[in-house]
Amino acid sequence: MRVLLTTFSWQEARHHPWRHLAAVLAVTLGVALAYSVHLINNSALDEFQRATRTVNGQPDLEIRAVQGDLDEAMFGQLATVGQVQLLSPVLEAQLLARASDGRMTGLRLIGVDALVLPAIAPALMPVPFPDRADERLSMLLPGRAFLNAAARQSLGAQAGEIDLRMPDGSTASLRVAGTVAAAGNALAVMDIGAAQALLHRQGRLSRIDLRLAPGADRAAVARAIRALPAWTPALRLAEPADEAQRIGNLSRAYRVNLTVLALVALFTGAFLVFSVLALSVAKRAQQFALLGVLGLTARQRLRLVLIESLALGVAGSAAGLALGVALAWAALRLLGGDLGGGYFRDVAPPLRIDLPATMAYGLLGMLAALAGGWWPARAAQRLPEAQTLKGLGDTSGREGRLWPAAALVVLGGTLALVPPLFGVPLAAYLSVALLLVGGIAALPWLIQALYGWLAPRFASRLLPLMAVERARRMRGSAAIALSGVVASLALSVALTVMVASFRESVTRWLDVVLPADLYVRAAGAGSAGEMAPFDERFVASARAISGLERVAPQRLRLVQLDPTAPSVTLLARPIDTNAPGDSLPLTGPSRPTPPGRIPIFVSEPMLSLYGAQLGGALPALDAAFGLPSGRFFVAGVWRDYARQFGSVVIGRDDYQALTGDGAASELSLWLRPSADESRIREALDQLARERLGASDALEVASTAQLRAVSLRIFDRSFAVTYWLQAVAIAIGLFGIAASFSAQVLARRKEFGLLAHLGFTPSQVRRLVAGEGAAWTSIGALAGLGLGLAVAAVLVKVVNPQSFHWTMDMLLPPGRLAALCAAVIAAGTITAWLAARAAASRDMVLAVKEDW
Repeated sequence: MRVLLTTFSWQEARHHPWRHLAAVLAVTLGVALAYSVHLINNSALDEFQRATRTVNGQPDLEIRAVQGDLDEAMFGQLATVGQVQLLSPVLEAQLLARASDGRMTGLRLIGVDALVLPAIAPALMPVPFPDRADERLSMLLPGRAFLNAAARQSLGAQAGEIDLRMPDGSTASLRVAGTVAAAGNALAVMDIGAAQALLHRQGRLSRIDLRLAPGADRAAVARAIRALPAWTPALRLAEPADEAQRIGNLSRAYRVNLTVLALVALFTGAFLVFSVLALSVAKRAQQFALLGVLGLTARQRLRLVLIESLALGVAGSAAGLALGVALAWAALRLLGGDLGGGYFRDVAPPLRIDLPATMAYGLLGMLAALAGGWWPARAAQRLPEAQTLKGLGDTSGREGRLWPAAALVVLGGTLALVPPLFGVPLAAYLSVALLLVGGIAALPWLIQALYGWLAPRFASRLLPLMAVERARRMRGSAAIALSGVVASLALSVALTVMVASFRESVTRWLDVVLPADLYVRAAGAGSAGEMAPFDERFVASARAISGLERVAPQRLRLVQLDPTAPSVTLLARPIDTNAPGDSLPLTGPSRPTPPGRIPIFVSEPMLSLYGAQLGGALPALDAAFGLPSGRFFVAGVWRDYARQFGSVVIGRDDYQALTGDGAASELSLWLRPSADESRIREALDQLARERLGASDALEVASTAQLRAVSLRIFDRSFAVTYWLQAVAIAIGLFGIAASFSAQVLARRKEFGLLAHLGFTPSQVRRLVAGEGAAWTSIGALAGLGLGLAVAAVLVKVVNPQSFHWTMDMLLPPGRLAALCAAVIAAGTITAWLAARAAASRDMVLAVKEDW
């Protein structure tokens, strides 16, 4: 076998380097895209987790409130619990700070006890500036803050004073006294007592970190903590592992789906390997037959072609891994760690390479090449030696049974009904693969059914009849040649339908959730969503502005219902419980609220993540507000494409009665028909100067502006999808060229016979072009049908299981028609060019070859 590889196989590669290089390039591209996506996501996630660990430290346990703050009285009671060695109180707030260039930027403020930091969170330990070493106690002084590197860069490296806008809209300033080593986003550290005074949150804490004594029983400590008088159901006891899991869950669905999408290029690359090797086996058919006569067994021929495909896979995988590292390095340098999902937008991680993932993606490339080489290897194994030596080839055109293809399709449809495993739609991904394989396996029967019906209608036209009859009678060969085309087109159709459906659903959703004319929030509050700068007096003043018909305030709060899951957003807004569908995009009819219960409207993720049910209760939210179980009533379910991990809408009056919080995070403004928008904006600026101390304290956006920004964010999120889809289509179209080249090359003697029968070269070219059109037309039809089936799985199964929301499936006819037309045109043109090359030779001499 080694001798054959170094002579027979190597000579083939030497004589046709570009053909084999194309196969290697396909594997290279598939491995590189998938591996680079993994490296970027993994590096960003590691950096994000590392930054979180440096800020949060390494406590053994931590206590947080489900929403808002916890009472400082808990701190004193925790000191009495046995086996608790150290307590670290923490107060956090997300503020806005004015940078040196005048813009407002987000700043995380952390109040800590410096005396316990070295043991729990050393990265937060303040370090005074060298020229102020005499201020050793500056950490304990009010009005002093210590910035990390990201904050110094964001605010200006020379910042000595920073102007802050507080969550309630008031302003304050801090003196920068030094630095901290904590990584991650911009943050400032100060003494916890000074932070409580600055934020007007005396006696309140965000969390308490606990360090346990060596050998302590965590379960016993947890029971003792829950038995304290200050403990309430509105508190949560969590471990550092919960925080790590929460961070991983934050972006897992996006990372997994993007990786699977990147593997599509590798999947279609396997079909390109198939096309190239099919061409090679067709060209060397008589050489294989001669080797068989000389003693090379059918199994050895199979092994020889598989080793050739493995060689292509090894070369492609090695090059793909190197290219993947280069692409990931460049992307991290130029774009940071965000690939469009927005989860790691402010993370700029270094490249991290892990050996197991490297080996796994390299192995995937080799397996893809082996899979692509399997059918050509089987063709070499099944060569009829005597017929092939005579130049007759294998004209059986037989295909296998239909039931395996039907069974695969049925099994694929069944797997689509299986719930997610470990939060990932693994069964749905397998369903997509089985639908594709089963559909491609059924191609011979589709060809027979369609062209059997079509053939009699071309009985009076010779060339079209011959093209259709060849496709019908050689349906087994046609199905094999079209498999790559069908796979790439089906996946492209599925992705096109999914993205178009999602975009249209988001557009319709925006029509409902943006009913007002103008929307107002604090400038820069995009990074500080819980800010509530508009008190009741500000809202009343806004309502008094001439030209406004209506002002609707909205309060946003984050609620930590599960310590291992990202926070849920609570939205308190005016809502008509008799007609909630007027202001919320409900998924179905709402339920009337029973007397004595508080109506809430949950987004779709709340159903799958927290077990909420229409007409039921939400005990976790009851506990967050300290209410008896069953007080909240789920009156409706709505679509919320802005918050993947769940949101709850509650009437503003109900929220204010429960919390006494009358502040607002955002204002929605309806203008009178005759109102001048520019004058209303001027009035809002004047109100901001009077109430908030700065005319640039507000961001005012129209509905059109918010729609444009939202759709731009959507397109950015799916930009990587478009590129990966383009790569898959390109590989599939190249597969068309290789497939028809293989077919034409293997039919040289047939063309010679046609020349003897009186066919001109022009007629041969037209005949082969007609065959190309016939074959790719059936391929486009099958690819379109399979693509729509796969799209249904992606839209109705993968999307809800990954992101927990639903959307309507919509078909973009123009794009789908363009995809199918491109495939048919590429197949027809490629077949014509291949026939032109074959007909340019002396076709008559081709039949004189005699072995």
